[in-house]
Amino acid sequence: MIDVPVLIVGGGPVGLTASIYLSRFGVRSLLIERHPGTAILPKARGLNARTMEMYRQIGLEEEIRAVAMPARFGGMILWAESLAGREIKRLQPGRGTAPNVAISVTGNWGCWRAISEPVLRRHAGQAGPGLLRFGTEMVDLQCAADEVRATIRDAAGVTETVRARYLIAADGSQSGIRNRLGIGRRGEKDVYDSVNIHLRADLTPWTADRPAALYLIEQPDLRGTFLTIDGSRRWGFLVTSLSHYGFTPEQFTPAFCTDIVRRAVGSPDLAVEVLGVSAWQASALVAERYRAGPVFLAGDAAHEMPPTGGFGLNTGVQDVQNLAWKLAAVLNGEAGEALLDTYDAERRPVGEAVTRSSLLNALSMGRTSRQTEAVLPRREFLNEIGLVFGARYESTAVVPDGQAGPPVQDEVQQYLPSAAPGCRAPHVWLSQGDRQVSTLDLVGRGFVLLAGPRGAPWREAAARLQSPRLVTHVIGEDIADPGADWPQAYGVDPDGAVLVRPDGHVAWRSRRCPPDATAALQAAVDAVLSRGPDASVPRAS
Repeated sequence: MIDVPVLIVGGGPVGLTASIYLSRFGVRSLLIERHPGTAILPKARGLNARTMEMYRQIGLEEEIRAVAMPARFGGMILWAESLAGREIKRLQPGRGTAPNVAISVTGNWGCWRAISEPVLRRHAGQAGPGLLRFGTEMVDLQCAADEVRATIRDAAGVTETVRARYLIAADGSQSGIRNRLGIGRRGEKDVYDSVNIHLRADLTPWTADRPAALYLIEQPDLRGTFLTIDGSRRWGFLVTSLSHYGFTPEQFTPAFCTDIVRRAVGSPDLAVEVLGVSAWQASALVAERYRAGPVFLAGDAAHEMPPTGGFGLNTGVQDVQNLAWKLAAVLNGEAGEALLDTYDAERRPVGEAVTRSSLLNALSMGRTSRQTEAVLPRREFLNEIGLVFGARYESTAVVPDGQAGPPVQDEVQQYLPSAAPGCRAPHVWLSQGDRQVSTLDLVGRGFVLLAGPRGAPWREAAARLQSPRLVTHVIGEDIADPGADWPQAYGVDPDGAVLVRPDGHVAWRSRRCPPDATAALQAAVDAVLSRGPDASVPRAS
């Protein structure tokens, strides 16, 4: 019997990120993955700025940037009849414009899952106390109200039983765990069919002077997209809407793939090496619930969406960022079990919104029927800055302050930074000694209390707090605010304070300091952690 607080099934980016975060919070976990290694085919390549903020906070930003697509390829999307043929349109994604870049301390990066996964696996293996077992599958699962028991089998056929208090199902869109639990999904199934071709070819004669993240090829008998990997010799080519153009997945032998790529480039003699081929169906489906007792769905197991918009991987890793700190708080005896219900309350609306937007992107590009000429996407495509940053959680893990967030007319394309409870804590540049830091650099490991320049009483209140342990920063005292921007950005007076959760979302805000700061802060923390002010929360075994 293997006894562990959390069992993670699935070793892709979502499962590996869950392992890293749980280790960061001191929680033991066991991750199992049926494949012997990380992904080898090109898919899920865009890491948006919100995801990169996460990875920055856990020390992975520089490693990911080092292996990512060259930055110069990230500023444009291009449509053409072929790489060598007539150019149809160029588009600059709105996410990369200067006003949107200023919203964050980091930015968007193109990094294939096959390239980023080894970074995550290495970090998860080194972080401890989480354990990783690749080449191991789950063959049986029994769920009780307060635990799961799973039978796992390794590549040698050896079986073991795992007992875990909680299970994170990060086992993909065909999730066997979701199916075992009988959790249904809502949405559109099999919207269109595609094939991914991973290839090696020198495309620099057609791309070096017009670097783009995507090169969409529009021909009467072929619709596809060159996906930039390294910008020179390694590429992906995505053939879309197979059935509408008379293709079947079985046709895509190496020889056939070579012919397709040559046709899309417009170079009949191009040397092409086919490295791999995968066929798949695009669907837009969201699970009816993300929690079933001790089991939590995350990533594609919870929400399957078309790649048009690049939200799938990002939404999945942000799921487990939301979930991990809550599991840790309950397992460490700091929170009531009801805190875990807020995972579904907060993340399922996000999954529904981004899945719907991704589907609308796909439909606007004519994915569901044969097209005789280029079909350009709706204006929201790659301009979804509101979906990237604008989630405002509503649950018992957020204490409303009665203040409305900033009004936006378009929740997909607009984002106005706000520290209203439930919102992502805004990025503001501060300085610590001779080092420039972002407010976002101060959060991510535990709860953080940010107080204004006259907020010394809040530091004393935090020191008296029963639990959890808080890091307190008085802006203007231990951290300088050269532009005096922080109070306005966070919507507080000089003696106000904001409590930020480990996932970077604001839990509670007090515009000014009340007569009894300790009582106010204690009440807020008790509410966020689903416990009464005098409750004793037992530590889970």
